[in-house]
Amino acid sequence: MPYYESVFIARPDVSSAQVDGLTETFEKAITAGGGSVQKKEYWGLRTLAYRIKKNRKGHYMLMNIDAPADAVAEMERQMRINEDVMRHLTLRVDELEEGPSMIIQNKDRDDRPRRGGPRGDRGPRGDRGDRGDRGPRGDREHGGATAQANADDAKPAQNASGAAKGDDATGDEA
Repeated sequence: MPYYESVFIARPDVSSAQVDGLTETFEKAITAGGGSVQKKEYWGLRTLAYRIKKNRKGHYMLMNIDAPADAVAEMERQMRINEDVMRHLTLRVDELEEGPSMIIQNKDRDDRPRRGGPRGDRGPRGDRGDRGDRGPRGDREHGGATAQANADDAKPAQNASGAAKGDDATGDEA
């Protein structure tokens, strides 16, 4: 019999127990048609790439199926008429994957510790931690760019002729 991989996305407002119930319903359609479901993987509530029926998230479920085409067609018909299923895709494959899928493997990788705590690599003030106390150009303590800006403020402002404000053309103050 041919092999298939089928993924469906259920609405986010259904519970994971209801998603398991949907999976059992689709599995019954496969077994009634003379096939079998080799593997089922619940990928969890995941963010969608774009909105589907005004939803931003959905419950993902993968099924590896060994069944005749008629059984798969019946399962897809049931997916189409079920209101809880937002999208589904069934592909015919040459052989079924053994072990966990790439989604589950990547989920296991996400358990590693993150750099810099809960806000990523940003410190408590929102700046990046690799800057330290600013470099020699922007250092607040050592007369960098901030000290230069203060020195610019101390200079008298000039008018269009180049003379300082308050000076007339002769250089006398008014």
